[in-house]
Amino acid sequence: MIDNVRNNNSRGGILIVVDGVFSMEGDIVDLPPLVKIAKKYGARVMVDDAHSIGVLGATGAGTAEHFGLTDEVDITMGTFSKSFASLGGFIAADAKVIDYVKHTARSLIFSASIPPSNAAAVLAALDILESEPERRERLWKNARRMQKEFRDLGFNVGNSATPIVPIVVGDDLDAFAFWKELFDNGVFTNPVISPAVPPGQAMIRTSYTANHTDEQLDRVVEVMAKVGRAKGLIS
Repeated sequence: MIDNVRNNNSRGGILIVVDGVFSMEGDIVDLPPLVKIAKKYGARVMVDDAHSIGVLGATGAGTAEHFGLTDEVDITMGTFSKSFASLGGFIAADAKVIDYVKHTARSLIFSASIPPSNAAAVLAALDILESEPERRERLWKNARRMQKEFRDLGFNVGNSATPIVPIVVGDDLDAFAFWKELFDNGVFTNPVISPAVPPGQAMIRTSYTANHTDEQLDRVVEVMAKVGRAKGLIS
């Protein structure tokens, strides 16, 4: 990516687009050096915070807030279909950028407005996010617990640093078999195979919310341990 930025000879601008939280592995982009590179080569930065809004940052405002770089990120985009439990999405940027998107983005021009009920749901979720920080604290407590539980059991959870906690299995069929056994034992997860992940890196994707109880997490750990041992993933 750095070489592409350095060697750009086009007359247009340079826009670096990156995820804030990577949706399969649950790791967080290393934003500070990326912003530094962008400044060096006159590029702009756009962060997709689909999995970061409501999660990262002191107030849940996302990746830029998490790193203290809110004023250094040019465009932040996100969805209402995850933390806000609705539909639609947003971008946040300078007024000129917003005006440009309104008049040129086909995804906006050829799309209808979201229903008022969904807009109301988003506003209500935003009020809760701002007024009840204990929910985010509980979310992080659950996330850190499950990361530690799985690592202590011997599972490969990669570089997960968020409430998205994968368990790397490897073979596609093995991942499906693992998923089915978990499902039959009352634990719902998502099997993930290529091209969502590299070939040979199939995984079970787990994710956690503020509403998961300690008893529910106990059950997940118990089932994961039992199935993981039966499948030879842990000893």
